[in-house]
Amino acid sequence: MSTIPRFFPAIPAGGSGTRLWPLSRTGRPKFLLPLGPDPARSLLQATVDRLLPLCGLDRLLVVTGEAHSAAVRGQLPHLPPANLIAEPSARNSAAPIALAAAIAHERDPDALTGSFAADHVVTDPAAFQAVIEAAAQVAAEGLLVTVGLRPLRPDTGYGYIEAGGPLTQGPGLAVRSFTEKPDAATAREYVATGSYLWNAGMFVWRADALLAEVERQLPGLHDGVRRIAAAYAAGDGPQVHAEIWPTLPTVSIDVGIVEGAAQRGRVACMPADFGWTDVGTFDSLAAVLPGDAAGNVRVGGAEVLAVDSARCVVSAAGRPVVLLGVHDLVVVDAGDVVLVCPRERAQDVGVLVGAVRDAGRGGLT
Repeated sequence: MSTIPRFFPAIPAGGSGTRLWPLSRTGRPKFLLPLGPDPARSLLQATVDRLLPLCGLDRLLVVTGEAHSAAVRGQLPHLPPANLIAEPSARNSAAPIALAAAIAHERDPDALTGSFAADHVVTDPAAFQAVIEAAAQVAAEGLLVTVGLRPLRPDTGYGYIEAGGPLTQGPGLAVRSFTEKPDAATAREYVATGSYLWNAGMFVWRADALLAEVERQLPGLHDGVRRIAAAYAAGDGPQVHAEIWPTLPTVSIDVGIVEGAAQRGRVACMPADFGWTDVGTFDSLAAVLPGDAAGNVRVGGAEVLAVDSARCVVSAAGRPVVLLGVHDLVVVDAGDVVLVCPRERAQDVGVLVGAVRDAGRGGLT
């Protein structure tokens, strides 16, 4: 493994992680929390750790909301100030990712860039780095490259990539189509075919190739991010950013750009298996943390006494949790609020955030 020449990876550090409430809150979202295998590193810090060998700190870009920029700066004190870009407001993923590409292009017209979410877990960083190096070879030829994870089960919580035949430009596969989170029957069908991969939301591309697609599909977004990037290069980026940002479309990079590019045969996929999860729910969090002999998982060093209890996920803030005769539960004591639910309902935890706000307790979210 070696540094990828002219590689400017971008880390969008956003989202509220509502399905991990009450651990993840509006003011302290999951990417700032130590929820991976290393209890000393937040998900954001772990993402930086696995990208640094590929690019070096001077070419690593982090895009986050203004509300979280101070916390991100605190966790990444050595990141060059110009490499932390603060969004004035949330506009889904297309705008921040396109802006990162435009900034990279301003710095190097031949830049390779990409996008790697700040709140995912990768348990095999070396395998991850090898896949990104291979993706960079294909991206250098002008294709937009996504990473597809071999599905472990017919999960309805992930999007899917329909893979085609081998590329002529290098390693990897052509992409036929993308599907957002399917129902259970469709997910089973996809996994059974062997032609579908989980969409991990990881991308590698030449900055100019992505910007060309943005200009073709969302010209207003293209013009806006190019103007903002030019302003940052000239030294007055924050003011121009604040003026232009509210005018940009709120759309995901998949829907706004990548799906349309795939229809034109401009997207490739690198199949991968490097121990990935988006830790989107307490159930998926349990898959990456060690459990006891009965399968009970302690999050963040929680003190747990479990008697005749199995497969529970427990997080506690400052006091012990005692379990007796319960199975497959999520128990989260966040200090100011306690959550208890069956693990099978972990996907539904996010709806509680709206319910708590409707009950007049928005301060808990």
